[in-house]
Amino acid sequence: MKKGCPYGTHRVLEPPGVLPQLAWKLDNRMEIYANEILLEVEALNIDSASFAQIKSAAGGDTDKIAQIIMETVSTRGKQHNPVTGSGGMLIGTVAKIGPAWPSGKDLQIGDKIASLVSLSLTPLKLTDIKAVHLACERIEVLGQAILFASGIYAKLPADIPVNLALAVLDVAGAPAQTARLVQSGDCVAVFGGGGKSGLLCLYEAKKRAGVTGVVIGLGRSEAACVRMERLGVCDHILQLDVRQALNVYAKIAEVTAGRLVDVAINCVNSPGTEMATILATKESGTAYFFSMATSFTAATLGAEGVGKDVKLVMGNGYCRDHAVIALHLLRESPELNDLFSELYMG
Repeated sequence: MKKGCPYGTHRVLEPPGVLPQLAWKLDNRMEIYANEILLEVEALNIDSASFAQIKSAAGGDTDKIAQIIMETVSTRGKQHNPVTGSGGMLIGTVAKIGPAWPSGKDLQIGDKIASLVSLSLTPLKLTDIKAVHLACERIEVLGQAILFASGIYAKLPADIPVNLALAVLDVAGAPAQTARLVQSGDCVAVFGGGGKSGLLCLYEAKKRAGVTGVVIGLGRSEAACVRMERLGVCDHILQLDVRQALNVYAKIAEVTAGRLVDVAINCVNSPGTEMATILATKESGTAYFFSMATSFTAATLGAEGVGKDVKLVMGNGYCRDHAVIALHLLRESPELNDLFSELYMG
């Protein structure tokens, strides 16, 4: 049995010489290399920016959404949205383990895991899409996938329902990075605070900022603001269209008495929110863009254009121990657990 590159370059069909995430097409034949594992896949959690784009293109029709996803996987050998460039993650059961799979990765056949690497780099083959859940951005499937030797994953916990764990692990990097960025006494704004990653970030931000800090949640819809209110960690909740940069800046300046925020966290799943995030951040503050809808060009050139000296952090979906951190938040907060159960257990 041949051994493949631990980063999966042996699966790249086109263009040659790139890593799997950048590839247009992967080899999704399900015969494993010696240092790969084979998964029987039961569910995909499409990342929020990608799902919003697919849903819009399909006019909200679940059959058309399924068709788009099947066509993408068939064409590219992976679920890699050609418009947003993003993927998501999966839940599957270990079916085969190659003899050269790293010994430090404790897996057995039959283990149920969530992949913590993007579907945009994961060889995937689908035979059927059984259901599309619009509210929780989850797709029930029949299929198989390959995980490379470098791939990270989490064994699903026994005390948290599978669908709930899937929703949280999909955005586990966001609260873990928030924990790194927010200091005691900070003023923090979370854009898209009523969504999946936003709620986790709000809770973690309040933990880190403490009683001397200020946490501001921003959401476009009334429902998002109600969710933030129920979470109970926000000092201010602003219902705003965060594409309107100057309006957002004025409101943030108002509630902070002109201070602006030390850390702005962008979890919005639609484009065009970079400048609101940057303008809301004080000089020498940090703007963290977790959303896959972020334009690096818009953020960097926009900050330059308004003369704002802020640290721009592009969201890394991986952060050491991020799965443990994210799942712990559900165990720690009954309010978070209740909100996620209502939203993502359907």
